[in-house]
Amino acid sequence: MDSIKEYFHTDWAAMTLQDWLGLGITVAVFIVMIALYVYVFHPTRKEKLESHKHIPLDDDEFTLYKSERENRK
Repeated sequence: MDSIKEYFHTDWAAMTLQDWLGLGITVAVFIVMIALYVYVFHPTRKEKLESHKHIPLDDDEFTLYKSERENRK
């Protein structure tokens, strides 16, 4: 058990500015990811999010030429 503690030991006093910035960014991204998962997978938002599930496949507006878009309307 002692070797595991030594392996994961962190010398907080020896950390540089880049180490602290990296730690801060990592923790911030972790918190944002947790918040997004809670937001996306909350049951009250199911219908709203499922109504947009075909957006990645619906690229007609962006790939058609202007004349083709006008003819479709």
